[in-house]
Amino acid sequence: MSSREGLRGEVAGRGGSPGWSPGARARLRALPDPAVAVLTVLVFCLSGGMLWTIAGINYDGLTGSPVQKIHPATYAAVLLLAWTLLRAGNPVANAVTILEHRPASAFLGLMGTALALQISLRGGAGIAGAIDTFLLPSLTLILLGGCDGRSLARLETLVHVLMAANASLGLVEFVGGGPFFPFRLDGLLLENDTRSVALQGHPLTSATLTACYVIALAAGGGSLDAVRRLAMLGLQTVALVTFGGRSAIVVTLALGGVLAGRGLIRAVTRGRIPLLAVAGAAFAMPLFTLALAGLVGLGFFDALIGRFVDDGGSANARVLVVELFNRLSWREVVVGPDPTIIDSLRRINGLALGLENPIVRIVLYQGAIMTALLTVAVALFLVELARRCRPGIAMPMIAFVFLVNTYESLGGKTTLMAKFAILLVALYRPTPASRRAG
Repeated sequence: MSSREGLRGEVAGRGGSPGWSPGARARLRALPDPAVAVLTVLVFCLSGGMLWTIAGINYDGLTGSPVQKIHPATYAAVLLLAWTLLRAGNPVANAVTILEHRPASAFLGLMGTALALQISLRGGAGIAGAIDTFLLPSLTLILLGGCDGRSLARLETLVHVLMAANASLGLVEFVGGGPFFPFRLDGLLLENDTRSVALQGHPLTSATLTACYVIALAAGGGSLDAVRRLAMLGLQTVALVTFGGRSAIVVTLALGGVLAGRGLIRAVTRGRIPLLAVAGAAFAMPLFTLALAGLVGLGFFDALIGRFVDDGGSANARVLVVELFNRLSWREVVVGPDPTIIDSLRRINGLALGLENPIVRIVLYQGAIMTALLTVAVALFLVELARRCRPGIAMPMIAFVFLVNTYESLGGKTTLMAKFAILLVALYRPTPASRRAG
């Protein structure tokens, strides 16, 4: 068999290759575990608030050096990909291999680069945001494609540790009265926002990531045993309240309820209800009720209830955004208006802090054509990510798609999609059984 045929190889998994074919993996050589760990820690832990607090880097703001606006994880991913291509031999042939095995990831990276170029040519701000939001996840999934099962098992352990640390820090911030690494806009603190932030730089990012993680665990993702899974679900659910993400909490309760109901129906229809589980549930329910009553009495849910009663103008912002479109011509909507006009309209209408939807944000700044291309690229990327994983990812994928559309998220600068890609690849890595099923 020719070397090219070897690269194409026999694919494994449902609907396509969950990883590189054996020939491609041998040719490209997987990243060593320390490199995967470093990239994961940078993506999950290094927020804009932490960069400001520790190093004085104005990552989230407009002022400062352009070099500081790109996330360190993006720099690391670019260097790791270049190193991987060069050490494997012929870089051109290896790039072709990537295009064959990860076309959607490559397309997402291309569209992120095109968005950055468009912003630059039109004299707008946010070039680094386009790179971090879209190029970083594409490079991340490409780099993880060469990892074998043992490396991904270690990655799963690291993800559990980082998510536990994120939740624990959120609880400490709640008890201590404020975040350690708060979100800043050009150094300006939003003092009226007391929600926990943890390691993610923004409460809604923490809420979205935590909700997806909880749903993934509830849906059977990962390899934790029953006791550790329940303990992690409890920790993450409590921390989710401190992040104050209303949509994330509602989605978690709704999808979690569906998963619990489905599991109960399945157990009843099969006639296999473990007596130990029934006894444990009977013992835990009174304790859970007492704990819930205690938290209510201590005011743990007061801030969250306040968010539901007074959303800080979030719902009104969704109405006011219509006024922005009414001020634009059809041509400006299609190809994108002058960014300074949108900035002025946002200040006039009180929308300086957010537009509440990524698609609306990109349409207003970059036009409908670029928005359509980016939407297609993100959709194809998520499909490719799903094909990389074993079955069972529907619920966390639904949670992610819904939640990123409830605030600006992918419309601004964020590493959220890279976090989600690592999360799913780690928790839903292909198993021998899933490969045989494919």
